[in-house]
Amino acid sequence: MYAIIKTGGKQLKVEAGQTIYVEKLDAKEGDKVTFDKVVFVGGDKTVIGTPFVEGATVEATVEKQGRAKKVVTFKYKPKKHQHTKQGHRQPYTKVVIDAINA
Repeated sequence: MYAIIKTGGKQLKVEAGQTIYVEKLDAKEGDKVTFDKVVFVGGDKTVIGTPFVEGATVEATVEKQGRAKKVVTFKYKPKKHQHTKQGHRQPYTKVVIDAINA
């Protein structure tokens, strides 16, 4: 059985036991989180939400809070001696999917 959930402005296909990276959630390591915005549930019986499947949830455990590798942006204006260098590290939450309740 698999499900498509919506979190952090993205839609992700998940299965039980899978490890995924999502946008940062307000939870500590080891906490249980529940995703209730389930768009689609597939498997023996397919259910499509309008926009979400009623009563369907996905339970997960937070494994790690972290930050992604640095992305460097460099801007310059030619002939003006103007240079700008910036770095950005996007925070993420690593979760393990425990169960899909449909």
